[in-house]
Amino acid sequence: MLKSLNILNYRNIREASLEFAPKLNCFVGLNGQGKTNVLDAIYLLSFAKSAFTSQDSLNITHGEEMAMVQGKYELPNDQMVNDQMVNGFTISCGLRRGVKKQFRKDKKDYKRLIDHIGLIPLVMISPSDQQLIDEGSDERRRFMDVVISQLDRKYLEHLTQYNALLKQRNALLKQYADTGFPPDDLLEVLEWQMIEPAEYIFKARTAFFENFEPYFEKVYAQISGSAETPHLRYVSQLQDRDLREAYIKTRQRDLILGWTSQGIHKDDLDMRLGEYPLKQVGSQGQQRTFVLAMKLAQALYIGKPILLLDDIFDRLDSERVERIVTMVQGEDFGQIFVTDTDRQHLSDILKPNENAKIFHVENGQIA
Repeated sequence: MLKSLNILNYRNIREASLEFAPKLNCFVGLNGQGKTNVLDAIYLLSFAKSAFTSQDSLNITHGEEMAMVQGKYELPNDQMVNDQMVNGFTISCGLRRGVKKQFRKDKKDYKRLIDHIGLIPLVMISPSDQQLIDEGSDERRRFMDVVISQLDRKYLEHLTQYNALLKQRNALLKQYADTGFPPDDLLEVLEWQMIEPAEYIFKARTAFFENFEPYFEKVYAQISGSAETPHLRYVSQLQDRDLREAYIKTRQRDLILGWTSQGIHKDDLDMRLGEYPLKQVGSQGQQRTFVLAMKLAQALYIGKPILLLDDIFDRLDSERVERIVTMVQGEDFGQIFVTDTDRQHLSDILKPNENAKIFHVENGQIA
């Protein structure tokens, strides 16, 4: 649970010191005032990066040289660390223009940011999730990677390794595209190295979807309140072929293409309503419900992560909003942070939660 948050020069928030309720925290204000930036600061402390940009310098307030975000977290039960009982920890991130960011737990810097992922599980739901339907397969793979990486450290390490090797193979293919075929032994070494992480990732994604699908179907039914039958299926080349043989067979084609056509980087999710593709037959409401169900099921699958709901209610009818609000305030969900432009929405959400907090955001100022 995030107990408190301190922000200095993060995006349009010059300074803020916030204390949070254990269950529900709401941020209300007009668009462009900084509500989403608060959620992004919380996201930063979980993933060591912004949800919206990979350039750290873009998160520093314009005209300032540095930014800082610090969160104090409380553990549900005391834990033994280095022979001492602890009930929480502090995560801080320091950003400075032209300098590598500083990320630390308590007073100790991380040697590798990858070692932090999974310590503070978090799910963020926002209008940009529509990209899961509208954009290419890389968005849907990212959905899988974010879920699994928070629960499986080896998965993230294998994914990092595979992507680095894939980059090397693609660079070789481009290098030799006009001058001839790359040396077979060089390609074989890369391909052999790619197979182990690829197979681990494939098995992890397969196991994930076997367990995830029931959560998704249950949540979709709760939100939609209808007889619609959604289907979400994992699709991978490794389901019907040996990767090493596939590399060998497609080398000539890959050389012409200039990139690797076989592997887990081509995995995708097949989204359907009934027998038909969601993108083709789903209404806007059905598509939004489908994506919301995916993200809320993600929270259930992980097990009470911090849940960020960014400006999602004005895109749904009142009945679906009510069902979502009832669901997330149940025992299956943990601490929640909500943004909205409509004060009435938040008043309705707060009715069963006397201990919830509302923060008003205007021009980067939070009260």
